[in-house]
Formats: sequence, structure tokens, C-alpha cells
Amino acid sequence: MAKTLRLNEIDNVAIALSALEAGEDIATTAIPRSHKVAIVDIAAGAHVLRYGQIIGRAERFIPAGTHVHVHNISMSGHSSEHAFSSSVKHLMAPEFARTFEGYHREDGSVGTRNYIGVLTSVNCSGSVARFITETVEKSGILGDYPNVDGIVPIVHGSGCGMANRGDGYDILLRTLSGYARNPNFGAILLVGLGCEVLQLAELVGDRKITKDGALRYMTIQQMGGTRRTIEAGLAHVASLAELANQASRAPAPVSTLTLGMQCGGSDGYSGFTANPALGIASDLLVQHGGTSILSETSEIYGAEHLLTCRAVSTDVGQLLLDKITWWENYCAAHGAKMDNNPSPGNKRGGLTTILEKSLGAVAKGGQAPLSGVFDYGATLTTKGFVFMDSPGYDPCSVTGQVASGANLIAFTTGRGSVSGYKPAPCIKLSSNSDLFARMGEDIDINCGDIVEGVSLAAKGAEIFEKLIDVASGQETKSEGFGFGGVEFVPWQMGAVL
Repeated sequence: MAKTLRLNEIDNVAIALSALEAGEDIATTAIPRSHKVAIVDIAAGAHVLRYGQIIGRAERFIPAGTHVHVHNISMSGHSSEHAFSSSVKHLMAPEFARTFEGYHREDGSVGTRNYIGVLTSVNCSGSVARFITETVEKSGILGDYPNVDGIVPIVHGSGCGMANRGDGYDILLRTLSGYARNPNFGAILLVGLGCEVLQLAELVGDRKITKDGALRYMTIQQMGGTRRTIEAGLAHVASLAELANQASRAPAPVSTLTLGMQCGGSDGYSGFTANPALGIASDLLVQHGGTSILSETSEIYGAEHLLTCRAVSTDVGQLLLDKITWWENYCAAHGAKMDNNPSPGNKRGGLTTILEKSLGAVAKGGQAPLSGVFDYGATLTTKGFVFMDSPGYDPCSVTGQVASGANLIAFTTGRGSVSGYKPAPCIKLSSNSDLFARMGEDIDINCGDIVEGVSLAAKGAEIFEKLIDVASGQETKSEGFGFGGVEFVPWQMGAVL
């Protein structure tokens, strides 16, 4: 097997597929696995190229065969030319439509899970929501309802001490409302304190609340304290479980799947193994009429031109650029820089600048046309491949995707990740085989074998089949461990009052 990989014929760096010693292969110095080695001499100030794209600038002369990393490469300018809609490639519909076994909801959506959710309007009701959930789990009453997958507390750190208008309020309201509508919840219990800024009436809105409806709500102050609220909560959950249990899995078109795509703890392999393989699975989903969501705006910075050229219209492409501009201003206002994003773990895995990280991250989006750009947690109004604005912080980004309707999550990682995102099952994909060997109990699919000869097309098809299996009820590794109870992290903005 080759020891280095050049990803594009114009690249002046290659990726070490195993740790190289000085004098081994093309290396004249030691090169860690998944890090970059200079193929040719790179002059000081010259662009460093990977994927056929600029990933940074040489801080000093870099001789051929030496290590290219944060000690000799820095952030540089990137492409600002946007050929809107110039590379739109419409994907052909499949010859045979695929189905999965899902839970059909009255509004036409389909769940991949059937949970009861205990949502909180404010941090002050979070502990009581957990007490209700824990009491239900200890009692075993859900064992009488085989079609109910469990009960999920949705607690957070906000809801009060905030303005009752503006970005912070709007995002929290939108996120909680989106969770209440997610098709993976068969029933919802809302719990508030009573005096908070975000009132339950705002969350309930115009939802139909009847004796037989699958939504209940109460406040701790109105119920008379903790004990009475827990008792009332148990009665509500028993009633809601009867309603949720009436749903059972039945065939549903793959077009009703909405996939949230994430990468976390990325390494030098992520951009040419797990991420493009997920991109192929995303394209297959879109071909079947489904929806895939790319997010993490701060982690597409420098690669946005690869998305605007696929935008279905100039307006859609411009919406994406407007988000980028907002993020530049947002970071500047808080004394941060967009290139601050690559984490220490990313760098130990071989990544350097945000440009390099973003070029690999965008590969998750495959080749489908970009059909829409949406605010964080907003209801999606178009199908296909879309972008949702979010931070690069994974729990926060996934929270927005679930609020926007994602009923599945696919998460690529090169360094390792242990998390889950109830109510949406999360499929983990490793970028390298070493990680899979070390953390296989947490990883569902190994994409490291792409380096060993498995084609991207075959791996993408494997991921697509896994998505269908999990959507039909197959348990993921993170579900097996019980992850998903603490990863609800709405994007917090605005003043804390």
C-alpha cells in the first residue's frame, strides 16, 4: 500500500497514510500519520495546496520531503469569486424507490423513533423534568407500551434572564418549538416554572390542546411545588404513553427522511474518507427525494465557493454568503477570528488552518444542488440538499438540525466522539481504521478502509443502507450506551439580564 496520498495533481503536499521516518518514502523528516509532507520545495509566501485548493500560506521556505504543519503554514486569503449556479448537477431519480419502517404522523411527517419528550421552557424547571423522567424509568410503566421507545428530558440553561425579544429569545423559542414538532416524538409534556420570560403559552401557540391530544403542559408554581408536579407529570406521561403507543412502524418512503450531517474531532483523513463517503450517501438520499442538512457555518469558511456554484439560484447562493459575512462580523465583535476554529485535537490529527478543515467538511454535502439556506432551527421549506446556519460546536449544531426536523444524524470523526442526540438516532463514522480499532464500541461504520482499497462509492452505499436500517429501528452504538440526555444545547445569544 502506498505510504502517501496526493489528492489533486496540482497539490504541493501529500498526506502520510502511516507515520513516516526520515528517509522513508518521500519524507526527509519524520511525518506523523495523517499529517502533510511537502512534495516539492514551497517558497516562503507561496500558497499551500490540498484538494487542488488553497489551504494556507508558507510562513517560510518548506523543503520537499519535510513536515507541513502549523509551525510553517498560516492562514491566507481564499477564493472570493463566486460563479453562482455554474455547477448545478441535478441528480437522477433512482430506478427503484426505497422505503423504511417508520412512525407516520398526522401532519405527513414520519418518525424514525417514537419517544415521549419532556420539554422545559426554562432552566428552573430542568431538575423537575429530570425527576419526572427518572421516576418514569424506575417505575417501568413504559414496558406496557411496546411501541414507545422511551422518555427523553429536554433541559437547557436558558429561558429567563433574557430579553423577551431579539435573537436570543427567538432562537430558543424556535428551537424548543421545533423539538416539539419533531416526528421522532410521539407525545410531548411541557414543564415550566411559571414566572419565566419564555412562557409556556408562547411554546404551545396554536397547537391543538385537547383531552385526547398528544401534548400536555404545566408549571411548577401552578401545580404547587416539586412533589405535586412530579405526581402530575407521571399521570400525564401515562396518558401520553397510551396515545404514543397507538403508532406502530409501517412502510414509508425514504423521501420522508431528513438527515443532519456533522463532523467533529476531524483529522487529516476526514476530508478524503468519511466526509466524501457521507457525501455520496447524502446524494443517494437526495436522489430518493429525501433531505440532507449541512451546517456549521464557521467550518465551511474558505470553502463556501464550492457551495455557491451549486446553488439552485443566485439568491440562494447569496443567502449563504450573507451568513458568512454575519459570522465574520460576529467574530470580530467578540475579538475572535474565523481561523481560531481548528481545535487542538484537529491539529494533532494533521489539520492546520480553517481553510483546510472547511474544504474537507464541505465534502459531506456530496454533489447535489444546494436548494436552500435556512436560519438556525428554522422549519425547512424545501427538500433536497440544504444548509442550516449554526456554530461549529457539534451539540449546538445538531440541536438546530433536530429543531429543523432532522430525524437522523450522521456524524464523522477522526479523533473520536462519544455522544448521541435524542430523539434523533446518531450514526458515527470513523475516518481512519486506527480509531475504529480503538473506539469501535462507539463507532458504527469504519471509513478508514477507503485508504485500503474500498471505493468511495461502495462506502457511500454502505452508509446509505445503514441509514435505512437505523431509520427502521436498528439501534446505533450511541443509543446502546444511552447517550442523548444532555446533548440538547440551543445556540445562546444576546445579553443575560
